[in-house]
Amino acid sequence: MTDHGSGEGSSSVLAAAVECLTGTVPTTIDARPFLVGGAGRAIMEGGRLTLTVPAVGAVAQVVEAPEVVVVYEIPPVERARFAGFQRVLRASGVACLGGGDARAWHAATDKGAMVARFRRAGVAHMETLTLHTPDAATALAAFTRLGGDVWARPVIGAGGADVFHVCTPGRLEDVRLHYAATGQGWLLSRDAGNVDREGRRHQLRVVVLGEEVLRVCEHVQHDPDQPCNESLGAVSSVLRPARLPRHLARLAVDATRALGLPFGGVDLVAEHGGVVFEVNVHPVLDVPGGLPGVAVPFVKAHY
Repeated sequence: MTDHGSGEGSSSVLAAAVECLTGTVPTTIDARPFLVGGAGRAIMEGGRLTLTVPAVGAVAQVVEAPEVVVVYEIPPVERARFAGFQRVLRASGVACLGGGDARAWHAATDKGAMVARFRRAGVAHMETLTLHTPDAATALAAFTRLGGDVWARPVIGAGGADVFHVCTPGRLEDVRLHYAATGQGWLLSRDAGNVDREGRRHQLRVVVLGEEVLRVCEHVQHDPDQPCNESLGAVSSVLRPARLPRHLARLAVDATRALGLPFGGVDLVAEHGGVVFEVNVHPVLDVPGGLPGVAVPFVKAHY
């Protein structure tokens, strides 16, 4: 079950993983009808789960008593509207690795909640303050407290959109007005100093499943004022998991666990002894080595 309106490609990789493991082509379901207000139905009858996806101009898609449901690729902005379905799925007892845990998803999606979980669990991260609709004085006080070299990011976002490096009060005010105009809550975090000798930003994406590191990718951004996202010009290279220092592997596992997730893509840097930026519920799978290295073990864990 994925958002069939997404173009990231993880759905097809997951379907290939299911077929690889079981020899059977999986049933694919569009998650969008199961958002609040959608026409999808998840009903428990006689202890069995039935999923019904109405179709326009054709017979409805019905899946009775699924053994396993793999949920993926649900956009962050839609996850709150998906929580009702997740509660039904979790109560059904159908195998679904973390896909039915609305609370864990919320903790990983709302970056303010994420930072609060990191604090409680002792997960290393850069000092962060959550701002909702601050006036200029409140924003400036937070900026000053954090040392005047910070990153601003929306409470709910993806792909590095609306993320800004802020080093002056004037830039801060521009950013504050941007978030106010777009109706977004936001956070300020101290800069992690993750810049190499050539002035490039760098960070790691570490995908973990339980206690195991499945994939490590280094992102290098030549513009130090931009986030380390490929969509914003960063260059990525895959590293062997064995090359990841043990304390960073432990940090990635602990960060995922702090949010209640059995699986996730952790963004972190080695500076300051290792600090976490965030954990992604659904790291993109349509990447080099994504099928055998991530999708297959992820789907296998459901079984």
